[in-house]
Amino acid sequence: MRKDIEISVNGEDYDLNIPVHRTLLHMLRYDLGLTGTKEGCGQHECGACTVLMDDLPVCSCSILAVDADGKRVTTIEGLAEDGKLHPLQETFVNCGAIQCGYCTPGQIMCGVALLNEKKNPSDEEVRMWMSGNLCRCTGYQKIREALHEAAKITSGN
Repeated sequence: MRKDIEISVNGEDYDLNIPVHRTLLHMLRYDLGLTGTKEGCGQHECGACTVLMDDLPVCSCSILAVDADGKRVTTIEGLAEDGKLHPLQETFVNCGAIQCGYCTPGQIMCGVALLNEKKNPSDEEVRMWMSGNLCRCTGYQKIREALHEAAKITSGN
């Protein structure tokens, strides 16, 4: 069974006819070709597939694409503007918060949601917001450093 949906992804509107069982993750990757969003666990456990839906972080592996009908979705590909990386993408690179890079898109998307909510988050707030994103390579210190550096840039401090 298939269903028609209307969805905005990275500011572009799409009219799609998709299988009702397809996840948002698979729709993004296989129907739209946006492969920056990664599948880690497929069970809402690791955060690798995090995207923003109506500006809130969600695990795209556990949401059906039909449930995103009428929503705005932002993926890692939608963060750069005019060829310039988002400040959090830049600080991830500059702080060495990227090792293998597999969890990085989900980490960054969750971090962007945090910075949109809290301009200057405490370390405790960073730990809480990022607790659903697992990383097996970096540990978490450099990721927290990158978030705090990006907060300084985006808040003007």
